[in-house]
Formats: sequence, structure tokens, C-alpha cells
Amino acid sequence: MSHDRHETGFKDRTRVADARETLLGAATPHGRVETVPLADADRRVVAEPVDAPAPVPGYDRAAMDGYAVRAQDTFGASGRSPEVLRRAGDAGSENAAAVGPGEAARVHTGSALPEGADAVVMIEEVEEVGGDVETFDAVAEGENVGPAGEDVAEGQRLYEPGHRLRPSDLGLLKSVGLTEVPVYEAPEVAVIPTGEELVQRDPGPGEVIETNGLTVSRMAERWGAATRYRDVVTDDEAALRAAVERDLDADVVVTTGGSSVGERDLIPEVLDAVGEVLVHGVALKPGHPVCLGVADGTPVVCLPGYPVACIVNAVQFLRPVVAAVAGTEAPPHPTRHATLTRKIASEPGTRTFARVRLAEGEEGPVAEPTRASGSGVLSSVALADGWVVVPEGREGIDAGETVDVQIWEATE
Repeated sequence: MSHDRHETGFKDRTRVADARETLLGAATPHGRVETVPLADADRRVVAEPVDAPAPVPGYDRAAMDGYAVRAQDTFGASGRSPEVLRRAGDAGSENAAAVGPGEAARVHTGSALPEGADAVVMIEEVEEVGGDVETFDAVAEGENVGPAGEDVAEGQRLYEPGHRLRPSDLGLLKSVGLTEVPVYEAPEVAVIPTGEELVQRDPGPGEVIETNGLTVSRMAERWGAATRYRDVVTDDEAALRAAVERDLDADVVVTTGGSSVGERDLIPEVLDAVGEVLVHGVALKPGHPVCLGVADGTPVVCLPGYPVACIVNAVQFLRPVVAAVAGTEAPPHPTRHATLTRKIASEPGTRTFARVRLAEGEEGPVAEPTRASGSGVLSSVALADGWVVVPEGREGIDAGETVDVQIWEATE
């Protein structure tokens, strides 16, 4: 980074989508695979195709409480003229091993269909008379029967590589007889907080408690990463370079602070020295001084030091690159429709992330922009429910408009 950048600032800012695409172009899946027990596989990313080794159910089963029969033995049965069938097995026995001609066996929902039976008469259409069963309903072959493989067929493809596993997926995998699943290893993300003013506790005059590194590292873990939350590195070019180079064996390196164009903003120069700056300055608010690059094949995300700007950029850039190196894509944010209570101002050509609180109004959900809007006011994010994104082509959003509130912190 030349001194000209210090002097000119950010005259040209890259659009958010273009910056993200550029960063993702420098990211490749790490490809490391491990096999983990299902109990440990929640939110992990499938690494190999997963097929069902067995059908579910593994047998024909009764879909209703009633009697298993041969359908042809019930033909002609009606409410006025029932067909009389013998109880299979001993009188009063249930789940007989087989059903022969003219026989019926008591079954319950989900129980295996006895051999020879091909249908079930519902219990309300049957009357027991001594050792016999009177059926008042003629059933067709397969009626009230769940066939083997009805839920999952043997050999059925369940998941392709790149799928992020959910609790329901784990239940399905267990139902087909699997106990473990091949997944990509959690990507390693090194988080390096920078700034000579930062301390971990008990700040003195001119000192600030470090929060960005903690916040970003825990966010990355929610997104499926394993993190290295490093000690604070002071604003010294040699120290910063050593810290970045130390962690280039990680899948992603993240720095917080020092990414702008001031005299103490040394991170872009360090990235230029050890790798390549791909983007410096993005058209978003808060947080345009983000710097994105690559060094030794490792994506590097240099986040601004102001806490809100740091969080916004982490969600916009770190989240998708963590997913990319894990072999998948970041899922869309859950959103909620709400009516905006106050106008949101924005700068044309800049994507604005306005923090809002959600509440229930008289006519439905409302979104109230937080009073504190500065990029250094951490509480404005921590006490918000989400944010409204004002696209580059708009000059704000008026009160009364229906907006989509991104519940970004609820996402993986």
C-alpha cells in the first residue's frame, strides 16, 4: 500500500456484491475429510455422497390399527353382509407369523404385516365374534399398508456433498442404519485483534477493552469454524506481519482494526507485503474501510476497528468465505416483514445496514431504527433484533414502508 492511499482515502469503493465475489474467488474448499458420529455431526458439512444402506421401513407395516388380511378374502363384505374370517393362530393371539386363506391377524399401527397378508381392515370396520372376525369393509390389496421403503428406498441418495446437516438429517441417517457420516473438517479461522490501545481488562486512560476479536471468533464458530483467538498485536508493521504470517496455515485469517487509511492503519500495507490486496474500501455503511486479500493461498479479511462496522463486515465477508472453505454456501438470513416506524437515511451508491428493534404494533410487526447509529456503538447491535438493508440504488426508506428485517445473528 503506497502513501498515496493515505492521502487520497477511499475515492472509489467496490460494491458489496463485487467485493464478496472477488474474495470468494480466492477461496477454495480445504478438502479435509473426517468421519464423525452422528451425535457430533450437527451443522457439519457433508463431504461425500450419502446413500441409504437399508430401506425405511425395512418391512411392510400396518398403517392402521386393525386386522391384517388377504384382500381377496374381504371381497363382497359390507355393512349388512360381513365376511367372516378366522383369527390367525390361537384365539386372541396378535401379530401372527402368517395369515392363510380366510384368516385375519390383529395388528397395530407400525407393526409388521404378517406373511400372506396384503391389506389391513381398520379396527372400526371389524367385530370379533368368538374366535372369528367379521369384517364389514372390502379392502383392496395394499390398503392401509405402508410398504417397505415407503419412507426411504434402499440405495436412495440422501445427501450430496456441501449439505449442512440439521438435527432432522441426523435422525434420517440413523433411521437407515448409519452411525457416522463423512464431513469436512471445521475450517480453521485465525482471529487477530490489532491496536496499541487495546487491553483485555481494566483499561486505563486512552485504553479500550478488546471486544472485536472475541465477537468475531465466536461468530465464526457459529458459522462452523474452529477458531484461534489470538492475543492483541500492537500497531507495529513488523509485529503485524509476523502475526499474519504465523497463521497463514489457517484456512482464513481475520484481523480487526487498522484497516483504514490513517497513519496507524498498517494492516493493508502488511497484506500487500505478504500477499495481495484484492479490495480496499467497500460501498457499505457502516464499515467501508474493510480490506480483503489473499496471502499464500489463504483468504485474509481485514475488518474495521469500530465494533459495529466490524460485525457488519464479518457477516458480509467472513461468513461466506468460511462457508466456501468448508465446501458449502452460507444459507440466507431468516427475515421478518415489518413496518418501518421512522425513516432510514442512506447515501446513494452505498449499501446501508440499519439496526432495528422489532415489536408488535396494532397492525402487525414494526421495525424501529435504533437511536444510536454510530459504527462504534456496540450496544446498537447487541440490543437490536436485526437490520434492514438499504440497497445501493435507494436514497433511504420512508417510515410506513414494509421492510425485510434480517435476523442475522440467528443464522449459522
